[in-house]
Amino acid sequence: MEFPEFAPGMSARVELTVTDADTAQAVGSGDVPVLGTPRILALAEAATVAATARQIPGGVTTVGSRAEIEHRAATPLGRRVVAQATLTKVDGRKLLFEVTVHDGDLLVAEVRVERVLLDRQRFIARAMER
Repeated sequence: MEFPEFAPGMSARVELTVTDADTAQAVGSGDVPVLGTPRILALAEAATVAATARQIPGGVTTVGSRAEIEHRAATPLGRRVVAQATLTKVDGRKLLFEVTVHDGDLLVAEVRVERVLLDRQRFIARAMER
């Protein structure tokens, strides 16, 4: 299968208004009613998927293979956070993204995400063999 070529600089943003379901209490990562770190990671990954979505042909997908997160500030219920993902490096089938998450002007988190281009059906078939 031939994979598409991506160029550094591709970007996308996704937004989230923090609800009870997004809190550290709800996702099991703590006992405080603020945006949980696992939800920040999920939001960052969603932004990386959105950044490549327009150029991915049928039969090809990306999967997350590595992530590093620095959660810098608490975000209370009702606030809107914006994750901005930018493709910074392409290494064969590996796509490396830098993601920032902001609540207005406040930097909430910085996330580095690595995704790998794959043949979608082959990936699923291999997963089901296990």
